[in-house]
Amino acid sequence: MRRKEKEITNQQVIEEILSKGEVCRIAMMDGNRPYLVPLNYGYDGHAFYIHSAQSGKKIELLKQNPEVCFEIEYGAMIVRHEESCKWSEKYRSVIGYATVEMITSFEEKKRGLDIIMAHNGRAGNNVYKEKQVEAIVILKLHIRQITGKQSGDWE
Repeated sequence: MRRKEKEITNQQVIEEILSKGEVCRIAMMDGNRPYLVPLNYGYDGHAFYIHSAQSGKKIELLKQNPEVCFEIEYGAMIVRHEESCKWSEKYRSVIGYATVEMITSFEEKKRGLDIIMAHNGRAGNNVYKEKQVEAIVILKLHIRQITGKQSGDWE
């Protein structure tokens, strides 16, 4: 990281970003061009879980190459100032690399859905219709590398 003073080295802060973030952006390769998709997700302390239709551009690209780059931010805001050139941004974010596994077994998909639901505020008591669960795939992102960066006053 070029600006070491902005690097987040505290693993607890990185875990807070992962646990409280709401959108995970994943970048895949579409030939020689990147393809970026914002998605809601669940995080279980080890991996991300994303629900998806079983077909579409994202799925086709992931079948060709399951390696992705991901980004999540938490607490981002514009810091305004009377002088135009003194505007800034306060943020905390993580960027990392992961390998995507497509989960297709019924029980594992339900577990992935429970993780997504819990991450977004509904832990337990989830009931899923078999037909709906069978119609989706769960993308499990196995984190291989992650770095954190922040700007602004976080004390």
